[in-house]
Amino acid sequence: MSEALTPETPEAVLDEAADEAGEEEPIKQRKNGLYPGVSDELAASMKSGWADTELRGLEPVAQAGYTAARRAALSARFPGERLVIPAGNLKTRSNDTEYPFRASVEYAYLTGNLTEDGVLVLEPATEGHKATIYLLPRSDRENGEFWLSGQGELWVGRRHSLAEAEQLYGIPASDVRELPAALKEATGPVRVVRGYDVEIEAALTDKVTRERDDELRVFLSEARLVKDEFEAGELQKAVDSTVRGFEDVVKVLDKAEATSERYIEGTFFLRARVEGNDIGYGSICAAGPHACTLHWVRNDGPVRSGDLLLLDAGVETHTLYTADVTRTLPVNGTYTEIQKKIYDAVYDAQEAGIAAVRPGAKYRDFHDAAQHVLAERLVEWGLLEGPVERVLELGLQRRWTLHGTGHMLGMDVHDCAAARTETYVEGTLEPGMCLTVEPGLYFQADDLTVPEEYRGIGVRIEDDLLVTEDGNRNLSAGLPRRSDEVEAWMASLKG
Repeated sequence: MSEALTPETPEAVLDEAADEAGEEEPIKQRKNGLYPGVSDELAASMKSGWADTELRGLEPVAQAGYTAARRAALSARFPGERLVIPAGNLKTRSNDTEYPFRASVEYAYLTGNLTEDGVLVLEPATEGHKATIYLLPRSDRENGEFWLSGQGELWVGRRHSLAEAEQLYGIPASDVRELPAALKEATGPVRVVRGYDVEIEAALTDKVTRERDDELRVFLSEARLVKDEFEAGELQKAVDSTVRGFEDVVKVLDKAEATSERYIEGTFFLRARVEGNDIGYGSICAAGPHACTLHWVRNDGPVRSGDLLLLDAGVETHTLYTADVTRTLPVNGTYTEIQKKIYDAVYDAQEAGIAAVRPGAKYRDFHDAAQHVLAERLVEWGLLEGPVERVLELGLQRRWTLHGTGHMLGMDVHDCAAARTETYVEGTLEPGMCLTVEPGLYFQADDLTVPEEYRGIGVRIEDDLLVTEDGNRNLSAGLPRRSDEVEAWMASLKG
């Protein structure tokens, strides 16, 4: 990274630039930069001599037709109300560096746009709503923002012009810097998606209520329960890249043994960045007893031959749909007898869970089916006293199963989280829903209630399922699940 995020500029020059742009504050300076100021000659030079780079005749983004349908459904749900959905702002990582930006799910779902500071506004019209996408326009070359600001074009890259954005997203575009003042003057009922843009919320502070805003968030969460054709395709892309990422990991397990779990994390991350936008969540690269920690993301432990590796990871596509897949692999390619015993129990539980995923079934059915199998095995092994129905009624199996057997999947790894309980956990499966099935057994290294040979073994198997008209489709079927197939697959990859 270069020494100065923004060149030093004297206050007079900055104030003049601010006046020309109609801004309230001058372009932010960076303290302790090496340049004391900007000469008149340099300022004049930077204003001229640039080619016209406006892009014309752009094709709409692939999901433009789908986002229009989603906005229409939103409009129908809240007639006569102004709806405000922000993308969010950059967040500081440290001092003057920021985290990579990820647009809010609600905004991305309704627009297809992924840039910071954007806001979608649906204003009530005679029929339905008029949608406007508010964005930062191209960097201003007259006031020097494009090279003086830390967020200018020469520092962080070119933004689309408002005209380009209209072509891409199929929505009229306006300058977002004018929006807060306009919202302060707005009349009539307003709802906003909270938690993403402090300035937008402040402009609406006397016009919105928590209850009304929560209703908006809940609707947008429940709208994502059933995926459209575009979303199903993106989820399959995410899973396909994830499958290749798992293959990458198996091929370098010897290097991970020589280093640590970090090698596995880095290997999968490379696939995610080459084929997608990012990882969909922090990769869990848990070797040995770390597999018993459900969300082990430190990934700093040793990888040893004879241990298991629990790899829970997912690639996120450029449109922000993520996979979520887990395999528990023998580091040396072969399960020990006790590892295989535990693994096969989890596999059987997952088979039962997958079989229960079909339209018309209760959402809870796949969880109940998987838990029943795990409880049966724990009773058979003498770890719990039966009957199985008693174990399940009291939840005694949870000492070793711990978590639920799955969740909705989409633009969030735990998608649709704000949906009402009666439409999610207590709801019914429909074609187009996408969910994970991921039973597990975890015997902690310090658990004195189980035989010593069990201790430190954790197993989870997780696949991504799309509910179809006649059952389900396992999007991650490209990765073997049965223990003997896993061993054969690993052997083939190691060559």
